[in-house]
Amino acid sequence: MRYTPHTEADLRRALEVIGVPDARALFADVPPDLLGPELDLPPAMDEVTLTEHVRELASRNRVPGRHFLGGGCQTHFRPAVVDALALQSKFVTSYTPYQPEVAQGILQAMFEFQSVMVELTGLDVSNASLYDGASAAAEAALLALRQTGRDLVAISEGVHPEYRQTVATYLEAVGARLVTLPLEGGLTPVNPVPEGLAALIVQNPNFLGSLEAMERLCAQTHARGGLFVAVVDPLSLAVLKAPGEYGADVAVGDGQTLGNAPNFGGPAYGFMVVREALLRQLPGRLSGATRDTQGRRAFVLTLQAREQHIRRAKAKSNICSNHQLMALQSLVQVCALGPAGLREAATVGALRAHQLADRLESLGLRVLSAPFFNEFAAQLPVPAAQLRRQLAERGLHAAVPVPESYRLGQAALFCCTELTRAEDLELLSSAVSELLPGEKRA
Repeated sequence: MRYTPHTEADLRRALEVIGVPDARALFADVPPDLLGPELDLPPAMDEVTLTEHVRELASRNRVPGRHFLGGGCQTHFRPAVVDALALQSKFVTSYTPYQPEVAQGILQAMFEFQSVMVELTGLDVSNASLYDGASAAAEAALLALRQTGRDLVAISEGVHPEYRQTVATYLEAVGARLVTLPLEGGLTPVNPVPEGLAALIVQNPNFLGSLEAMERLCAQTHARGGLFVAVVDPLSLAVLKAPGEYGADVAVGDGQTLGNAPNFGGPAYGFMVVREALLRQLPGRLSGATRDTQGRRAFVLTLQAREQHIRRAKAKSNICSNHQLMALQSLVQVCALGPAGLREAATVGALRAHQLADRLESLGLRVLSAPFFNEFAAQLPVPAAQLRRQLAERGLHAAVPVPESYRLGQAALFCCTELTRAEDLELLSSAVSELLPGEKRA
């Protein structure tokens, strides 16, 4: 079956208009060794064999055992209603809802998601999602540059390393300056916030799990005339102070902890919520509520000078899509659990994490994060990668190695969620005790 409507005559005519002899000439600037390379592909499969092969690959995404992994991706309870609603064909196959008369369902879902994020963060306006938490942080940095007219962004070392790499890439492309504030005792120091900055970006809980002094950091940033960007775990906001309460200008993060399974690292989605004064600088799609010609409540894309859409030359970002399906999963999750359910999930995870920290300290390990929410760093007498591998052999998935750049020696992250049971803590602490050098056992 042909997948192009163009005939050979059409192609010849197009090449004549362009003024090249053949299609290959269009790629003359590409190095020859990159044109038509030999591909090491396996033999073709029939449909039955291919289906079995794909199912075998998919099965690798189901890792049995007990999970204590964090570092930016966690395993949380997902009620069955999340997939039952979010995976309906009307949502899975939907595209940009440019025509509101035929897209009221997806537009309302976007609007309700925005409403949830506004309530969780305590800020004024949310977009309908971004690609991931890292690009959301980078977009917040660009927003601050536009809003303040300055070219300096400061970012805490406590922000996830991958987020910091993404922010650096974005800012290098626009010629802006980036300063990283080293942690002191696992926390962002308050005093060294530089003068003349466009924004300070701080994560809470930070990458090591510690809770930052967000209110003081925010106040000092505003005293310097900059915007304060809070990178947050949305589930933690069920029990921690919301960014809007301590004066943050922008809240960003990854929505994976709300209704999105780890899925071998993705996909999830990023979010951005801002003060109303920053509305015109907000990238991404916005769904707004209005009235139709008959006075009925209706939804439309609003403030559309963005992306590939209206007045795209004046768009605030190069974003041309979003992760609405994953954001919808979060919306269903929040609606299914409600405020009390979210608080319970957050509280149980934090309780289990502190119980695990106590157990590991009783084995002679030193917990490096304090205070913390549901994840913490612990110093180890053995390489973290080694311990993680040995635990995995026992069906226990834990101990994400802390990068050497944090100057903590042999350290690892441990995370607990509402799915962590008391017996899981016993299994992990017993295994760690057996695997540690003899002098470190309780």
